[in-house]
Amino acid sequence: MEFESRVLDDAEDFVEQHFEEKVSKDHVFHDIEHVKEVVESAEEIAMGYELEDKELELLLIAAWFHDTGYDKGPDGHEERGCEYAKAFMAEYDFTEEDKELVCKCIMATKMPQDPDGDLPSILADADMSHLGKKSYWDRCGKIRQEMHLVKNVIMSEQEWVDFEIDFLTNQRYHTDFAEELYDKRKHKHIRQLIKQKLRLSPAEYESPESISKKDLTIKKKAEEFNKKKYNKDYEIKELRLGRGVETMYRTAYRTHVNLSAMADNKANIMLSINAIIVSIVISTLVPQFDTDTKLIMPTVTILIVCLVAMFFATLATRPKVTEGRMSRDDIENRRGNLLFFGNFYKMPLDEYDWGMRELIKDSDYLYSTMTKDLYFLGIVLAKKYRFLSICYNVFLYGLILAVLVFAITYML
Repeated sequence: MEFESRVLDDAEDFVEQHFEEKVSKDHVFHDIEHVKEVVESAEEIAMGYELEDKELELLLIAAWFHDTGYDKGPDGHEERGCEYAKAFMAEYDFTEEDKELVCKCIMATKMPQDPDGDLPSILADADMSHLGKKSYWDRCGKIRQEMHLVKNVIMSEQEWVDFEIDFLTNQRYHTDFAEELYDKRKHKHIRQLIKQKLRLSPAEYESPESISKKDLTIKKKAEEFNKKKYNKDYEIKELRLGRGVETMYRTAYRTHVNLSAMADNKANIMLSINAIIVSIVISTLVPQFDTDTKLIMPTVTILIVCLVAMFFATLATRPKVTEGRMSRDDIENRRGNLLFFGNFYKMPLDEYDWGMRELIKDSDYLYSTMTKDLYFLGIVLAKKYRFLSICYNVFLYGLILAVLVFAITYML
């Protein structure tokens, strides 16, 4: 998504100059590159929300200013970032509510994160997005370097790996869309860090007695990630399905419905055209058979063509009669599709209500049902378009044949 705004262009110029002139080069992690990455991630996560242009503009202003307070060090940098953002926004047509919302977003990045609302949650997740990106290892090295330069914190390799494992395992994204974008790779990084930890200190893991409680927790989490969450055969219910997935299903449903409507419209066109041709031929040409026998063969040809085309057009629109009832056993065993009316129109209301509640409670069943529904909609569409293709081919080549028969009959 690319959002254009003069205010955002000015904010980018202001923040770049601010970092160049006022923020110490010792902040090798909290630099302008980090800010740009957060802005990009905020835009990426915002795609999962139906934000108005004004909301997106305020979110990205907050993203640009969230670390500007590092000009006076890490302590209290969020509050200073709020003040800088407010001063910048005062030059433009923003209300006090707009400024407060931007500050709320900036404060949502403060550790430990506790955002309240969609926009603050998006920015909080964007600030941690590097944990689930390929750039993690580069950014990881830079934050270690920054801690040494700014806070004089020196960690051994083992201490640093422990610190990172602890931080990543306790960090949680606040939006479904961020989880979908970054969580899988973040847990991949956790597994890699644990492997690195085991290489650094294999002796610690020779016996259970030598493992600390903290290390046991880390190993247990690693086993869960390896055996359950990211097993190749994981159930769909283990996925954290967010707005991106919902958008995908909504778009797919809309596309199927539109294609079905187009197919029905095309079939109706063919039925109308062929019905008109048949009525004209029967009323004008058939009565002339007694006086002009040459009309018999071409007339019969065109009538056959029209009837066959109408036959396939009717097949394309003919509804399928279904049983209209599902048993409780089908629902309990997660076999039924309650999203298609043909499966429930004969069910009592209380049974249908119970079935829908079961569907809503089980996300695995819900998404599995939606997937099956899309699949069978596709099967029906394929059948419709196959009949339509035959119908149009019969009509096209049949008309050409009828004209040729007319021509040959009168030439001979």
